[in-house]
Amino acid sequence: MARRVSRKKLLAGTAPVVAAFPLAKLAMSDQATAEAGMNHSSHAAMGHTSMEHAAMGHAAMIGADVPAPGRAGDLDKLLYPPPALPARPGRVREYRLTAIDTELEVAQGVTFAAWTYNGTAPGPVIRATEGDLLRVRFTNGGVHPHTIHFHGIHPANMDGVFEVVGPGDSFTYEFEARPYGMHLYHCHATPLKKHIAKGLYGAFIIDPPEPRAPAQELVMVLNGYDTDGDGENNFYTVNGPAFYYAKYPIRVRRGKLVRIYIANLTEFDLINSFHLHGDFFRYYPTGSSDQFEYTDTVMLCQGQRGIIEIDFQNTGRFMFHAHQSEFTELGWMGFFEVVD
Repeated sequence: MARRVSRKKLLAGTAPVVAAFPLAKLAMSDQATAEAGMNHSSHAAMGHTSMEHAAMGHAAMIGADVPAPGRAGDLDKLLYPPPALPARPGRVREYRLTAIDTELEVAQGVTFAAWTYNGTAPGPVIRATEGDLLRVRFTNGGVHPHTIHFHGIHPANMDGVFEVVGPGDSFTYEFEARPYGMHLYHCHATPLKKHIAKGLYGAFIIDPPEPRAPAQELVMVLNGYDTDGDGENNFYTVNGPAFYYAKYPIRVRRGKLVRIYIANLTEFDLINSFHLHGDFFRYYPTGSSDQFEYTDTVMLCQGQRGIIEIDFQNTGRFMFHAHQSEFTELGWMGFFEVVD
């Protein structure tokens, strides 16, 4: 966006009529412009359906009228992880990551100058089984020095702190994948908060030697975007664009185990959260043991992650979102469509 917009102005301008107008039109630095959009004539122009949406507020919206960028299926490669593989001694799992500077549409009509792995924020899901030799070839196609720091156990010379990769250069990370659990990776070049805030992070799954129970598996990486450079996030999302899973609900089956690999990579805020409506789930911190908490809400600091397992008891639409209401209002919310 050409104009700068603070988080406070964005909230004031979008609640509750974000249902009726694109975010980009409401997120203006001139608050009077947003207020003018609420006069009687604009209400009349909205029509009956839009007025109903405005009355209930965008936190209750679902489907085509939700102001989210992208098309159905755009985030499938981030939402659905590669399949787990059974343990096999000596196996090598290879991936290629490239740092790419690109413009991302993070909310409807709002772009963000991102630093990414392979062109998306979050980057690709990396998956291995405990004991695999993980080999990640990293090429820096951006204009700033970058690295990859993997959470987990590995040698000091594979830690992504001192092996800084300059523009146009490459480095290969190679180590045994362990311990099993839900982990993450991110750039560790300085200034660290900028490299994370700009989008250099992703999910890193290490499966246990004894396979987990069959499930419908999903990946959710919580993130935020500071689109005006003031050190506060203007939008909060899961896997990229604001409100995406409200526009395109995630279809799951009642009676079939749903497993979510979740990680928080939100910069500038001390904590994020995940709350599920209408049911409880088992939460396994870090996913590295059989110990779980039975709950409907988990709090996550930056870098904290775990595994959520849900056995949906009922069919219908069930919301999931941050339990910081402000984060929900600024894009971090969606729906499960539970079917038989």
